[in-house]
Order: sequence, then structure tokens, then C-alpha cells
Amino acid sequence: MIEISSGWDGLILAAGRGPDDPLAKAFGVDNKCSLPVAGVPMLRRVVSALVDSKRFNSIAISIEDDAIVRGSLGELYARVKPVACGSSASQSVGLAFEAVPLRQPTLVTTADHALLRKDIVERFLDLSSASGADLTVGFATQEVILNSYPETHRTFLHFGHDRVSGCNLYGFNTGAALKVIEHWHNVENDRKRPWLLVRSFGLWPLIRYAMGTLSLMGACAVVSRALGLSVKPVLLPFAESAIDVDKTADLELAEKILRRG
Repeated sequence: MIEISSGWDGLILAAGRGPDDPLAKAFGVDNKCSLPVAGVPMLRRVVSALVDSKRFNSIAISIEDDAIVRGSLGELYARVKPVACGSSASQSVGLAFEAVPLRQPTLVTTADHALLRKDIVERFLDLSSASGADLTVGFATQEVILNSYPETHRTFLHFGHDRVSGCNLYGFNTGAALKVIEHWHNVENDRKRPWLLVRSFGLWPLIRYAMGTLSLMGACAVVSRALGLSVKPVLLPFAESAIDVDKTADLELAEKILRRG
């Protein structure tokens, strides 16, 4: 059994996408994480969810400009440590682990996770710790998401009978999980094209995927063997865990959910 400590570090990926980011462009801001969702900046909502859980020793924020963090967080700024971002998500994770340095276990999430809550964070951490895996990846099923919000448009990954959407929650439970960063860098432009992700691990997994015989657990087993670490999915029962804010329609849905309470 892998030894996993009880105290977590956190890393929030908050780097902007530049002038072509549709939300930043629509609202005239440099980084969408500063946009208010139901009156509260997205980044503050994510930091609050982590702080409220009382599970974190430290929280790092990977971002291009510390002023964005100060402006978004107010008094919560004292609870975080801004760190320089890279040119991609995977590079930002690698840089943060070196710069802070972050210790395992570390939760990695994103600043556009505006619906993240204390209970979602705690459930993911608990299931990650219980998994015995080096790396855990959060998912919500199509059924869970559409039963709650049939109007939402998510990218669903099809693995056999499994239909899931990613939750932008990653548990780097042990040092071995860092092995994933190099492969992540090579494939992150294909993150919404699962057949290309599967192909990066060989022809036989791709054939199984095309035939509909590669389950989500099977896909994690393929990744585990290829990278020499244990990777497991964490299925969350919260539809909100899979709704990030990338587009104006996402922002409208997030505000509707938050105002409905």
C-alpha cells in the first residue's frame, strides 16, 4: 500500500490564455480568473473552496501576474503563494512543484472551476487518499451531469459503456505521479480528442477504444503500465464538479446555479 500523508498542498492553475481567450475578450480583462461569477471573482471562489476544507498546508497559484491574484483575493491573498506559470498547463505544474516546492499529496485544479465547493474538494481528497494510487483524476458521469443540468454542453469521453467528463481535479498523491508531466506535455493539445490520447499509448489500446471495449478503468490501467505508476479515476457524484467556465454560456449557467443556491 502506498503511504499517503493526511495534509495536502494545493496548486491552482490560473494562467490566462492571452487576448484570444473568448471570455477575457468578451469582458475586456487580461485574465478570465478575475471575472466575477455571481459577484465573486472566479479565482476567489476556488481558493475559498480549498481554504474552507481546512485540508491544505499551502496553496500555490500559477499565474502570469501577481496583481491579478491580489485584486481577486483581497484578504485571502495571505493564504496563497503566487508562482510563475509556464507556456502550458503541464509546464506550469512542473515549474510549481520545483519553485514552491510542493509536497505530496498535492491537489491540482484550475482557476475557472467557479462551482468548486468544500464538499467537492473533501470528497475528491478522501477518495484519492483511499485509492492507493500515485495519481488520481476526477470525473463525473454523463448521467450525473445531465440529470442535474440537461442544458449544459460538456465534452464527454466515451470509454466502452462509460461516458464521463473531466473535473479538472488531479491528485498527485506520491512523487511517482510527477512522471505524468512529460507525457501530459506531449498530448495536452489533444485533451478533447480521446482517440488521439489513447493512440499515444500504442496501437492495441487504440483498437480496443475503437471497438468500444476499453473502459475508463481499462484506460487508466493502460496509462499506469506505460508510465510506470498507478493511475485511478475518482468518480464524483456532483454535477458541478465537471462544469468549468470557458465560454459565456458557461458563465451564465454558473451564475444561474449559484444564485439558485
